[in-house]
Amino acid sequence: MRRGFALVALPLALAACDTIAPDLKPAYGHFGGPQVGVVLEGGSGKVDFDCASGTVDEPIFDAKEGVFSVKGTYRTGHSGQIKVGQIFRSQPATYSGTLVKDDMMLTVTLEDGEVLGPYKLQRGVPPQLTRCPD
Repeated sequence: MRRGFALVALPLALAACDTIAPDLKPAYGHFGGPQVGVVLEGGSGKVDFDCASGTVDEPIFDAKEGVFSVKGTYRTGHSGQIKVGQIFRSQPATYSGTLVKDDMMLTVTLEDGEVLGPYKLQRGVPPQLTRCPD
């Protein structure tokens, strides 16, 4: 009897999860601002900073409230050319903030506790990056 109930209840529960927020779709597009640029595509993205880069590994949703907190990576960079075999330090990071219509506020919290930002970005605006000084 319990097994039969579970077989019926599980599909109903999963169907309910699917209908909680059917209009939510992952955010997409190019966002730019001083010292940072974000490109979101298909539920993930890449981030460029003046002297670093990163990835957004989870989708950011265009939600009514606009609040997000997603996992990703952050990789330090440096000035000049990249040499073959050169290794850059990469660490897990949390990208958090708000996305309301075309305006994004972004804060990056690195695994080592360092906090970067907040950065103000707008969809469709090119990033204003200054590459690392020599």
